[in-house]
Order: sequence, then C-alpha cells, then structure tokens
Amino acid sequence: MDLLDWHRGRLSSRRLAVLVKHMPRDSAVVRDLHGESAEWSVTDYLLATTVDQLAESNWMFATVNQDEEAEPLEYPVPVARPSGDSADESEATGTAPEDAGPPRRPGVAELSQFFA
Repeated sequence: MDLLDWHRGRLSSRRLAVLVKHMPRDSAVVRDLHGESAEWSVTDYLLATTVDQLAESNWMFATVNQDEEAEPLEYPVPVARPSGDSADESEATGTAPEDAGPPRRPGVAELSQFFA
C-alpha cells in the first residue's frame, strides 16, 4: 500500500484511519505511540500478576512458618512491567499507582492470625 494514495485521492481518510488504528502490535507506529507497553498483551500482564501473587503467597507461608527469632524475610520484588500511565496499569494489573507509596505489608502476627 502506498500512503501517497491518500494524497492523490485514491485512499479515503476514513480508510487510512482504520488502517492506522488496526496496525499490528509489532508495527513501528504502535510502538511509537504506546512505547514498551505495546509489546505486552493481556496474557503477559496476567502472567506477571500470577508470578507476583505466587511469590507473595510463598513469602507469606515462609513468614508464618519461620522461627520467631529469625530475621524477617525480604518481601518479593514484583515483575517489572512496561512504564506508562500508572492509572491504566493499576486497573489492568491490580497494582497501586506509584505515587500511592509502598503497600503496607502484614506482619508475622497478622499473618499467623489470618492463617490460624
């Protein structure tokens, strides 16, 4: 397809808009408009969230079942996601926006009470 066809009048503005709107994810236009997040599909976000939740549940289990004298375990680091609008990402991934501060982590007593 020749984009000069739009200038020559052989391609309507509506058709051109439809073609640009429905470009594949790996196109240069989509990557330029949406950045790194264009390469992530819903499946990728769900998989990253699943990995984060599994790491968090393993951390909770290990925290509850460790000796009382032992040092607290380090909270797991979440999988890095593409940068972008934090409000859109928080809705899609279920994470809090960055400006909300770090999430409050439950202590040993709260976890023990929850799992008791």
